[in-house]
Amino acid sequence: MSPSSPEAVKKLVENMQADLRSLSMECKKKFPPVKEAAESGIVKIKTIAARNTDILAALKENSSEVVQPFLMGCGTKEPKITQLCLAAIQRLMSHEVVSEAAAGNIINMLWQLMENGLEELKLLQTVLVLLTTNTIVHDEVLSKAIVLCFRLHFTKDNITNNTAAATVRQVVTVVFERMVAEDERFKGLMEEPPAVQGNSNRRSVSTLRPSAKDAYMLFQDLCQLVNADAPYWLVGMTEMTRTFGLELLESVLNDFPEVFLQHQEFSFLLKERVCPLVIKLFSPNIKFRQGCGSSASSPAPVEKPYFPICMRLLRVVSVLIKHFYSLLVTECEIFLSLLVKFLDGEKPQWLRAVAVESVHRLCVQPHLLRSFCQSYDMKQHSTKVFRDIVNALGSFIQSLFILPSAGNSSSSSTPAGGSVSASQGSAQGGPGLGGAGGGLITQAAFEYRGTWIPLMNVSVQGSAKATYLEMLDKVEPPSIPEGYAMSVAFSALLDLVRGITSMIEREISKQEQEAAMREEAEPASPPQDPMAHEVWEEMVNACWCGLLAALSLLLDASTDESATENILKAELSMASLCGRLGLVTPRDAFITAICKASLPPHYALTILSTANLSNKDRFDEQRSFSLCISVYSIQGQSVQMVSPSSESHQQVVAVGQPLTAQPQGTVVLTAKNIQCMRTLLNLAHCHGAYLGTSWQLVLATLQHLVWILGLKPSVGGVLKPGRAVEGPSTVLTTAVMTDLPVISNILSKLFESSQYLDDVSLHHLINALCSLSMEAMEMAYGNNKEPSLFAVAKLLETGLVNMDRIEILWRPLTAHLLEVCQHPNARMREWGAEAITSLIKAGLSFKHEPPLSKNQRLQLLLLNPLKELSNVLHADIRQKQLECVLQILQNQGDSLGPGWPLVLGVIGAIRNDQGESLIRTAFQCLQLVVTDFLPTMPCMCLQIVVDVAGSFGLQNQELNISLTSIGLLWNISDYFFQRGEAITEELEREEAVLLKQAQDKGEPLNRPFHPAPPFDCLWLCLYAKLGELCVDPRPAVRKSAGQTMFSTIAAHGTLLQPPTWNIVVWKVLFHLLDCVRKSSSTADKEKIESGGGNILIHHSRDTAEKQWAETWVLTLAGVARIFNTRRYLLQQLGDFFKAWEVLLDHIQSAALSKNNEVSLAALKSFQEILQLVTPIKDTDKLDALAMDVSPVLMESLQVSGPGRPLVRSDSLAERLAQRYGAQASLPPPGEELDDSALWWSAWNTWYRIGTECTRPPSGGADKLVFVPSQPFLTALIQIFPALYQHIAGGFSMEDLKKLGVILYGAVSVPISSDTSPFILPSYTEAVLTSLQEAVLTALDVLQKAICVGSENLQVMYPAIFEQLLLFVEFSCKPPQYGKMETKHVANAKYNQAEWVALNYVPFAERSLEVVVDLYHKTACHKAVINEKVLQNIIKTLRIPLGLKYACPAESTWKLAVSSLLKVLSIGLPVARQQASSGKFDTMWPELANAFEDFLFTKSTPPDNLSIQEFQRNEAVDVEVVQLISTEILPFANFIPKEFVGRIMSMLNKGSIHSQSSSFTEAEMDIRMREEFSKVCFETLLQFSFSNKVSTPQEGYISRMALSVLLQRAQDVLRRYVEDQRLSGRCPLPRQQVTEIIFVLKAISTLMDSLKKTQPENVDVNVWAQVIALYPTLVECITCSSPEVSSALKDALGPFKDFMQPPVSKVQNGES
Repeated sequence: MSPSSPEAVKKLVENMQADLRSLSMECKKKFPPVKEAAESGIVKIKTIAARNTDILAALKENSSEVVQPFLMGCGTKEPKITQLCLAAIQRLMSHEVVSEAAAGNIINMLWQLMENGLEELKLLQTVLVLLTTNTIVHDEVLSKAIVLCFRLHFTKDNITNNTAAATVRQVVTVVFERMVAEDERFKGLMEEPPAVQGNSNRRSVSTLRPSAKDAYMLFQDLCQLVNADAPYWLVGMTEMTRTFGLELLESVLNDFPEVFLQHQEFSFLLKERVCPLVIKLFSPNIKFRQGCGSSASSPAPVEKPYFPICMRLLRVVSVLIKHFYSLLVTECEIFLSLLVKFLDGEKPQWLRAVAVESVHRLCVQPHLLRSFCQSYDMKQHSTKVFRDIVNALGSFIQSLFILPSAGNSSSSSTPAGGSVSASQGSAQGGPGLGGAGGGLITQAAFEYRGTWIPLMNVSVQGSAKATYLEMLDKVEPPSIPEGYAMSVAFSALLDLVRGITSMIEREISKQEQEAAMREEAEPASPPQDPMAHEVWEEMVNACWCGLLAALSLLLDASTDESATENILKAELSMASLCGRLGLVTPRDAFITAICKASLPPHYALTILSTANLSNKDRFDEQRSFSLCISVYSIQGQSVQMVSPSSESHQQVVAVGQPLTAQPQGTVVLTAKNIQCMRTLLNLAHCHGAYLGTSWQLVLATLQHLVWILGLKPSVGGVLKPGRAVEGPSTVLTTAVMTDLPVISNILSKLFESSQYLDDVSLHHLINALCSLSMEAMEMAYGNNKEPSLFAVAKLLETGLVNMDRIEILWRPLTAHLLEVCQHPNARMREWGAEAITSLIKAGLSFKHEPPLSKNQRLQLLLLNPLKELSNVLHADIRQKQLECVLQILQNQGDSLGPGWPLVLGVIGAIRNDQGESLIRTAFQCLQLVVTDFLPTMPCMCLQIVVDVAGSFGLQNQELNISLTSIGLLWNISDYFFQRGEAITEELEREEAVLLKQAQDKGEPLNRPFHPAPPFDCLWLCLYAKLGELCVDPRPAVRKSAGQTMFSTIAAHGTLLQPPTWNIVVWKVLFHLLDCVRKSSSTADKEKIESGGGNILIHHSRDTAEKQWAETWVLTLAGVARIFNTRRYLLQQLGDFFKAWEVLLDHIQSAALSKNNEVSLAALKSFQEILQLVTPIKDTDKLDALAMDVSPVLMESLQVSGPGRPLVRSDSLAERLAQRYGAQASLPPPGEELDDSALWWSAWNTWYRIGTECTRPPSGGADKLVFVPSQPFLTALIQIFPALYQHIAGGFSMEDLKKLGVILYGAVSVPISSDTSPFILPSYTEAVLTSLQEAVLTALDVLQKAICVGSENLQVMYPAIFEQLLLFVEFSCKPPQYGKMETKHVANAKYNQAEWVALNYVPFAERSLEVVVDLYHKTACHKAVINEKVLQNIIKTLRIPLGLKYACPAESTWKLAVSSLLKVLSIGLPVARQQASSGKFDTMWPELANAFEDFLFTKSTPPDNLSIQEFQRNEAVDVEVVQLISTEILPFANFIPKEFVGRIMSMLNKGSIHSQSSSFTEAEMDIRMREEFSKVCFETLLQFSFSNKVSTPQEGYISRMALSVLLQRAQDVLRRYVEDQRLSGRCPLPRQQVTEIIFVLKAISTLMDSLKKTQPENVDVNVWAQVIALYPTLVECITCSSPEVSSALKDALGPFKDFMQPPVSKVQNGES
């Protein structure tokens, strides 16, 4: 029922009347005025009720009157009356019918009652009702009412005190509530009040509305009172306590924060009054240090902290910070710094406890903490408050573990406290059961280095329920139970972490959602404001160090599972938060802490100690906690912390081996380790997405734990408990045994859950596993210890569960597994291969979306690692790989499609170092492919099949496989042949697609042999592969491949398009020739030992070089044969000439190779291609030919239109007839020219071969000179006649010269001494070698050609003479072959010489015969006359003639003489005829020289020459002189004078036989050529005195000759006489005697001649000279020699003819 309803009003009126009646009754006797007033009051009320409809309003209007009787009643001071009146007044108030004036009166009346000490409780009740029911009491009245309550609070009565305190609290609240209500009312009209600048008028504040003003005055006075100053407004206060004032301040601040925040006046009060006050009051606490003497009585220079005030101040501070932080930034900084200071170890225990509770209060307000961070930590020059708070908490916790410093034995500074025992702690509500029973039930506690601190249950998580901050009734500081402070600090830490993490994570999630929504709305929206992120990061950065230090210490010290769980949860949520914010260093630090705690104490895990060094620079220098979790600095003391400490009180659950490179002892795992491990698993499982690079830490730790627990990988990578392989077995307690399956399960789940990670996180996971695996690999190097397979197993597991998005992780995953496959440790390798092959097989059989057949890229991606495995050298891996291939072929062989190239690549990736078994396995795969899968694979892959088959041919482990694979290539070629059309179609389709792609990209199509049609390309690849096999190092393979290749080209070559032949020729055949040539030229010349003793190698094949020679021979022959058989097909190609040239070049290089077998074979091939004639001679063979050539010709006929039938059936035949026509021997019209070019090219090649092989070596001393063999040279020269037939037409002088050079060179080549017996005839036989025969034949062919040839050919005669004469010279000086030393064949016995010069004599002599013959035919030719052939002949003959006895063979000079005579008999008449032309002028001196050299040779006849022989030789000389006398001297007038003069002097010389004086005694008996001298002399004389002298000069010449002769006779005689005198009795030398005899004989001959001659023909001087001889002759008479004497007699006899009487001188006519 509401107070204003009619019933209520009616009841009120009734009640009031009843009250007044009662009053009137009570006062009837003692207080009549009151009674009267009461009665008039009844009347008044009735009147009001009667007259007014709104009775309440009327009552209020007249309330002063209505209330009056009651006030008077109170004035009576009678308790009963007073109580009745107060009740009535209260009723009025509760119906709000009291006006302001009435209220004032009421208050005054109450004040009087108070002063009289009456009805104190009722008074308080009345004040309360008055102030709470309405708002009419203001200003002084209000202040009076409040003071009244305060006064009552300080009475002696406890109940009154307490009630008054409660009333004061309520009244203060009411004052502020009114203000709040007033603000509400004026909310809409609120205008901005003027700024309050340090308002000095403290009495009233003009800008405030009434209620606000009251509140302001009240609050201001509260501050005054607490500060012990007089109040301004609360007049009449008598006493006040600071504690009560602080409580009131706290409640106002706490309950009405908005008042202070919205009104500047109030804010001003806060800043100017409250804060300074608080700071002032705190001063004793700040200054106080817990001194050494802790007794309460010691005189203290400083005021001691007072618990009640201190505690209330902290409460006020908590409120200020909580609500007015934003106003009081600077002040709060001071407060917070103070709080931090209070946690110091030097402060009293109770102060620290209260401070830690205050800190706890802050810790449960994450938003506040965030503000601290923003206002202080993030400002530049501000204290890092938030960080300090966290660090202080940490230091505080650490300090509790350090025993108090020496000298202070008591743990608290309170007078009450000795050290607090555990039982006391339990009495305070701790969970322990007292000291006695402590052993039975383990109490939650922390234990560290012998310090044991129990853990109490202090507050519900998330709320800071303080114990000591609430002890408002305590005056003395309470004693703090042991462990309380620690428990609060622990809760504070946990709440701090929980608050911050949940707040930031909520905000992050919100931000992400908003971002997502914005993305949907407008995709290009700007990102969230970065400020928020900065704040979060700063918060984490500020607190993580302190938190980590404290939490790690606690984790280490914790003995209680749930405490441990809480610490781990805190570390985990921090790690996760750091991860979300991307703060790597703190994230890694927290994770490291959990990891360290999971592992046994002192466990050496490098990753944990070094993981964070790289980030060192990220740390702030001033941070009080270093990251390395093992060192804490507390209050400037450095505490070394063993991490984790060896906890004796922890239950050991497992003993195992550490995972290290060096075997160590065992390590133990405790229950706490396992608990931490589970947290780690949880972290990885739930927060995997944020772990990023710390996956490394987590997985490394898990790996070590798994190892210690002895879990080993099984199928699919799942870890199962296995037996330890070596060392003491792992010992596991039953407790952990039951856990193991769970752990193993969680581990698997962890990796299964990787399917829910986003791609980036998945990559981090993979990377971490990879680097773990790398470490495991590092560790497994160099020892055969069991490796840790954790990482590999988990990589496999991760791969298998993420198969649906395998693409994103496939590359890093398989790249790493491939590295594992290369590890030297077999077990490690085996698992790598197992993992990779399982993944590939799983990937191929997984139902991908879209399926693999449509997603070729993925299929190739999956197969790629299979290919990469081919690079691994370990056989076991390759074995696994090939087994995998075999399985894939069997299961997915038909659906491989685009994967074929890869699979084939794997099969073909064989290497020679792999051993036979692998190659066999791979070859099985290949055979399977060739037999079963050729039709199913795309035709594009056929080429790869060819390549792979080829590579099996090329491997050198197993010869049989090589040979079999060549067979496979033959089978493949058959498959091509049979399926040709289908393959062509498919290839052309694919080609079109590829071409289009290439054009779109603007690139050329990349395919081997591109321009050729695709089907032809297949063939070309096949040929190319066979070509490679043709140069295999093994002769058997080369031979087989060569035969196969030339057979396939012969059998299937017709399928190729003509342009493709171009490629066959250039890229296949010539390329092959190039390779063979190159290999042969570099082949080894070492002798190959017979293989294993059972295979004998023939000496012609016992070096690699010889085996290669065989290959070269086969290849060259094969190619030449193709050129021969397909000549006309090839000639249609544009560059047949070029090809011909290249072929010739190959023939040339083979011919010039240093291997006789090759070079000879090359010449055979040369001969073969020179035999080129049209292959078919008869017209009737046309049909066969049409079959043979049809593809080629059909192609050219169908150009008119695709698929058009031939119009005229005979056109083909016609064309064939035209091409290979009936006159098949002639080339078709228009080709002669071509052919001549070919032949000239051949001639040039022949010339080059000739020049190269006959060019003498340059180096002299070098032993290793290659000299071409005789058969080779013979074959070379024998080619010339055949070649000459083709080029005769254009053969020029130039060419003849070239030919000459080669013939000369060929003949000059010596032969090696070992072959000389087979080639050289025995020295005695004068036989020509076949080479020499060939040379002469070549010249003969030429000569005959010239003979029948045209006039202009005949100019070549002189050149032929020149050539032959060169050969003639060989008789005397064999040609030098470079600087090579050759021995003459005669001396080459017993192989002392390496090279033997041929016996050139027979050759030279035969050449000479040919010359004479030829000269006989051609002496009169113009060219022969012009080119001075005769002179050249003489010049050449002069050599053997001059050498005479010195000639190598006697026959030579004899032949030379006879030839000379023959030639002269033909040539001299010609010379005489041509005398006038002067063409023979130079011949005469040459002839003179020849005569002189021969007749007066410098060589001596051999000692063993018989007399008959000598005489025969002399007869030859005589023959020459006779020629002179018959053929020359008679024609002297046609002959140059000088020549005749030379002849005369020669005859002269001959006639006096002079011997040089240098002969030794031994040669005395050298025979004289007396007959010769005689003939000479006679000829001379005959010519001297002949009367046929036609010209005076000739006579002169002969006369001159005679005088010379006589002069010489005179000299000889004189010298003889002189010598005779000197020698005394000794006989003179033989030759001198001979000489003198000869001279004497000559003189007698002369005398005879003079007798016969007409006197007028003799010159006067001659007579004189003859007579002058006489005295000298007489001188000789004294000689002792009988021969001289008889000769002298003969000489002196004729002088009688001169003896006449002297004729008297007639002088002047007188006698």
